[in-house]
Amino acid sequence: MRHIRSTGRFGRGLGALIATATAALGLAATPAAAAPAASGQTVQPGQTCATADLGTRHPVIKTTEVTPTITHFKGWYVTQGSTGSHTVTTSTQTTISVSVGLNGTVQGSFAVEALGSVGASLGLNVQVNYSSTSSESNSVSWNFFEPGYYGVYKGTKKVTGTYGSLNCNRIQQGDGSWALKWTEGPDSGSYTTYTALEEGAVRCEDKVPANSIMAKAQGLLDCGSPTATAKHPAGPVPSAKADQAKHDADNAATAAKAAQKLKATQAAKPAPYAALDCQPGAYKIDVPGKPLNWSAPLLANDGIRLRESNFFSAHLDNWRLCNVTEHNGVIEASLWNWGNGGCATIPANIANQEQAYLTTATCGEDDLQRFYIYRDVPGSTKIGLQNKYTGSMMGHDRYADGELIRQYSSGRQDGTGTYTLTGV
Repeated sequence: MRHIRSTGRFGRGLGALIATATAALGLAATPAAAAPAASGQTVQPGQTCATADLGTRHPVIKTTEVTPTITHFKGWYVTQGSTGSHTVTTSTQTTISVSVGLNGTVQGSFAVEALGSVGASLGLNVQVNYSSTSSESNSVSWNFFEPGYYGVYKGTKKVTGTYGSLNCNRIQQGDGSWALKWTEGPDSGSYTTYTALEEGAVRCEDKVPANSIMAKAQGLLDCGSPTATAKHPAGPVPSAKADQAKHDADNAATAAKAAQKLKATQAAKPAPYAALDCQPGAYKIDVPGKPLNWSAPLLANDGIRLRESNFFSAHLDNWRLCNVTEHNGVIEASLWNWGNGGCATIPANIANQEQAYLTTATCGEDDLQRFYIYRDVPGSTKIGLQNKYTGSMMGHDRYADGELIRQYSSGRQDGTGTYTLTGV
């Protein structure tokens, strides 16, 4: 029997804000513990960061699990005289799709960096761009040297796990001083990827490594069953166990899609607030050292844009922090606009897209309207903002009047995601 083959492919105001928030909530900023990071991560928890990093984030891999998985399979009987090369058309058993977080796909630099960190930590070459095993050809060409009952297969190592988000935030050190460091933020999610596909053929009598892809394929042969031991003409052999495996996989995929659809539906229909508990102060969200700041839209279906404050701004550039909570030094709040009475949000229908724009909508109990605020050391009013639901950081593509505020999965590495919270 030939060795297995690989068929894979690879690629004023902040001081007042702090005092108000902590006094109202009875909370104080607490140091974030530095934890060891997985090998291969570009940023480590506890490392020093800069003000420009307030609007950025990096992944930290928390758990990993590697599972040999058969993606394509066919029982095949080879009789005496029918040995040699055969091209076998297999049936799909399991479909693995690469995904990070809620996107159901791979979008943005954060996802690519997360999967790259997974591969490096495990020493495996995993897919880091969107792909699916269903796109692979289901044909396997194999040279059978001996007669017997074979399982012809394609398989891979499915890699799953969870990640967290490393954000730049202030922490108070042991001597009472403050510093900006990379700490694990509230955001987290799960990922799925896989290694290169292998193809091969295995018989019941073959000795194979335990918990290997070949062993998984051998298990589908249902060795010892009448099908495996009976005489049979050369060619395909029905495999009840393989058919059941496919049935189970199809049911699991259907259930996962239904759960994802329900989650999207719930996100799209937020229930209205009974009341917003807003702090008394109002703020502009400025570009540091420049005149443009966040201004809410006047028209429906428009987004929050960079604008210069003037007599005609009509409070569209004034924001209040509402329903504020604080955990480990990170403020969570809804951003209520004084001018149009709406709350800042990412539209539900584009929330899974990189660079989806920020807008305002009727305030509701909705994580799309909740933001984490990462702060510079006391005395500075510079902040970074992260959407709670998507995990993405807020920023702008270029500094220009009318430029939309958008979400970026890793933030803007040039510092254009760092803003100033200025009391008015």
